[in-house]
Amino acid sequence: MQEFFEGMAEILELDSAQIQPDLSLQDYAWDSLAVVSTMALVDDVYSVMLDGQALAKCTTVADILALIDAAKKD
Repeated sequence: MQEFFEGMAEILELDSAQIQPDLSLQDYAWDSLAVVSTMALVDDVYSVMLDGQALAKCTTVADILALIDAAKKD
């Protein structure tokens, strides 16, 4: 999970210590480029592909983690 948090920090242009499950994505650079970058990060770290539309609707890091968990179960 640390690798995922570090990748999210890079995408959102934050320090990795700031990435917490309750972090509000809308407070930072959560745009279409961030969504695509996050899809690539998740594929690299967890070997799962997320739906871009579902990912774009995420409002917190915890929402992304829930999508990852659901995708891993499929």
